[in-house]
Amino acid sequence: MGATSKTIQLFAFLLISLSSVHLAHGNNFSAQFEIAWGDSEHAKVSEDGSVLSLTLDQSSGARLQSHDMYQYGRLDMLIKLVPHNSQGTVTTFYPSSDGSDQDEIDFEFLGNYADKEYVLHTNVWTRGTGHREQQFRLWFDPRTDFHNYSILWNPFNIIWYVDDTPVRVFRNYTAEGIQYPYLPMRTLVSIWNGDSWATDNGKTKIDYSQAPFTSWYANYTESACMVTNSTDNGSGSGWSPDCGTNPWFDRTLSSEEMNNLTWVHDNYMIANYCTDAYLSPNGFPPECYLS
Repeated sequence: MGATSKTIQLFAFLLISLSSVHLAHGNNFSAQFEIAWGDSEHAKVSEDGSVLSLTLDQSSGARLQSHDMYQYGRLDMLIKLVPHNSQGTVTTFYPSSDGSDQDEIDFEFLGNYADKEYVLHTNVWTRGTGHREQQFRLWFDPRTDFHNYSILWNPFNIIWYVDDTPVRVFRNYTAEGIQYPYLPMRTLVSIWNGDSWATDNGKTKIDYSQAPFTSWYANYTESACMVTNSTDNGSGSGWSPDCGTNPWFDRTLSSEEMNNLTWVHDNYMIANYCTDAYLSPNGFPPECYLS
């Protein structure tokens, strides 16, 4: 067994031995989230708390963040995207740590003309540095109905799922000197003006005559190792994660999932920082040669 496996297994054992896993089921956005940017006119929750709508117009967009903070977990969210011309808009679902030197795991949906496909943009940030983009077309129209988007983050890997089909994996290679997200995170959702880059590399701007632009969220579920004190933002002395033996904690891709991942990459991937030099102008990062 290599040093990487031994280190990860020891860390996993220590975390599992601490406490039980926290489960939060998405039936009340008002109770689980707070407005971090924007206002209640741009972030509206249905009367029963089950559906959140985020709206962008010329005056503002909106971003919400979860009250809960966790280290490692599985997050699931149903999302339905802006149904008409949405070029230049960005709808998001992602966990991120507090502060500017953040760890972050991105689902970003890049708007487009009504007759063109959305782009699914994914990225990984560690200590404030990203530049690990992969982009995909989807095999369905994400504007016509809700679809489930999931992030599984554990000590072994990060897996992005779309309707339970894996579209990306980022493995933990810290033993090889490659940074991996470990800081405590919150879940964030937002809609904002990204027309400096989102559509046609920023050539296509938002048409505010089509506003308001609205995306909908439902059924947020988190199963996570909760952080009870983040005073040192995860350095290890000021917080204590509650963790358990939930199946996601040591989950890696099965053989069937690896086949599905290959299918997605062969048919729907349109940009990859490990193969497209324009995304990695300083050379491909070392993990590209290990995955």
